[in-house]
Amino acid sequence: MKKALIIGAAGFVGSYLIDHIQKHCIWSIVVTKMPQERLTLQGADVCDLDIMDPAAITELLEEKRPDYIFHLAAQSSVAVSWKNPGLTVDVNIKGSLNVLDAVRKLDYKPRVLLIGSGEEYGHLRQDEVPVGEDNVLRPGNIYAATKACQNMLGAIYARAYGMDVLMVRAFNHVGPNQSPVFVVADFCRQAAEIELGMREPVIRVGNLSARRDFSDVRDVVRAYAALMEKGKAGETYNVGAGKAVEIRRILDMILSLAKKEIRVETDPSRMRPVDVPVIEADIRKLQACTGWRTEIPLEKTIEETLNYWRETLRQLGKKTPAV
Repeated sequence: MKKALIIGAAGFVGSYLIDHIQKHCIWSIVVTKMPQERLTLQGADVCDLDIMDPAAITELLEEKRPDYIFHLAAQSSVAVSWKNPGLTVDVNIKGSLNVLDAVRKLDYKPRVLLIGSGEEYGHLRQDEVPVGEDNVLRPGNIYAATKACQNMLGAIYARAYGMDVLMVRAFNHVGPNQSPVFVVADFCRQAAEIELGMREPVIRVGNLSARRDFSDVRDVVRAYAALMEKGKAGETYNVGAGKAVEIRRILDMILSLAKKEIRVETDPSRMRPVDVPVIEADIRKLQACTGWRTEIPLEKTIEETLNYWRETLRQLGKKTPAV
């Protein structure tokens, strides 16, 4: 039986990837979390790991000897990257390099999947949309720059050391239990708070004109597992819906589902220093390699995310601090 290691499993994507593997893959699972994080799982081996500690990574890999390594650990918020560039560089570049170098020193070759971002492409010209994997990268924010660097490091390690490393550029993935530092979860949480009388009937927003490629997180983890089995070492694959949607449309969907009348106000603090107008994935390479297709409509994802926040806040019984 193959063994999968998920580094950074306590985050948003980790729980969905674990669920998919347990239901659809004949693999045993080892997962890691930060020591301060809580993660209780049935049928998985849970270990503490700080990817800033190279020796700890080496020790874990030598002990567990996974066949597949999903590297999910990251500082994944663009907004946070503007506020804390150093942390973003440390986790996304130095941390990934620590993982790659620990794998390089092993006496066998596990397959490693590095998770990057569609943000790496940055500002796209009209003739570059949808964007393919060979397009020039013009990162427009600090998070994107760190992920572009991670991608380059992965390709270099695959080529120079003959390692079985492949990369993805994941576009916006959303769903229940996502942190409200991300736009869909943020809007859904605000709407749920308003419905429950926890705040005034106003949703505060940033740039609504930006267009992004949104996928359900459950579709995204299916792509990750498929690439782990069928992807080619040294290659990069876009993972997205293949269609960009204006943030304003996302908000309109949420407002249409809300049980109260809600006003919309622009909040200058939510505007980013630089915002890329449109990001849309060309996913033909992924589809040709794996046959993957999205299955969950965006409308369903948004409704389930709103319901998640309604139930979560109802259980808490108190206002969640604004982000």
